[in-house]
Amino acid sequence: MVTRDSAWPAGTPCWIDLGVDSVDRAIAFYEALFGWRIEPGPPEAGGYAMCTKDGKNVAGLGPKQAPDQPSVWVTYLATADVDETVSKIRAAGGQLPVEPMDVMDAGRLAVATDTGGAVFGVWQAGRHIGMELANEPGAVVWNENLSRDLDGNRAFYGAVFGYEYADVPGAGFRYATFSVDGNIAGGIGELPADAPPEMPAQWKTYFAVPATDDAVAKVAELGGSVITPAMNTPYGRMATVADDQGAVFAIGSEEGISES
Repeated sequence: MVTRDSAWPAGTPCWIDLGVDSVDRAIAFYEALFGWRIEPGPPEAGGYAMCTKDGKNVAGLGPKQAPDQPSVWVTYLATADVDETVSKIRAAGGQLPVEPMDVMDAGRLAVATDTGGAVFGVWQAGRHIGMELANEPGAVVWNENLSRDLDGNRAFYGAVFGYEYADVPGAGFRYATFSVDGNIAGGIGELPADAPPEMPAQWKTYFAVPATDDAVAKVAELGGSVITPAMNTPYGRMATVADDQGAVFAIGSEEGISES
């Protein structure tokens, strides 16, 4: 378990949030799946709700900003200076669909697209530091960037955040971990060869659960769907699922760790 009460180191995945058509449906789904308590924010927050586990912030959700926007979990990377990071993003070939903006006294953000096409956020902490709990059932346990241009994206994030990489052999496809200040902070890899052409480059979020198969069954019970059935991996038993509004995420537990 990781708990935190100060800003995350620059480059670390520090927050996730979800935009949906129905906030009420999302609240019902994720409270039932993860045991979250979800409190809608004040009117000036535009319907944005904080999701908490054991009284600590773990995620956010709110209404879509545009009707044609897909329902996706967005990963935010920490920075001490959004404007400086945005300059590096542009210099490295990234795009800025949302320019730097203040979010009341919570912090300052921007939304970017890397050179492989994956969307991510950049967060400069104010009153809101991001996740206060991680690596615990009901909280984020891993974030990874997947694209069809691994070499290009490694160069991009190295230039913007100074990531250092370590290749992971035996993953079945090209994959590496990335480190911030010598500490592993997430993964970066290629989309599998059998990924459908319409699958976009993405930042993928993994949530820890006590038992993967039970969580998969609960997703289905709540109206969600299974994208990749549960399987044993060297890192636990994993599955990829979608909620009842189509937002894709992964779940995993320490059960079923394999040796291959």
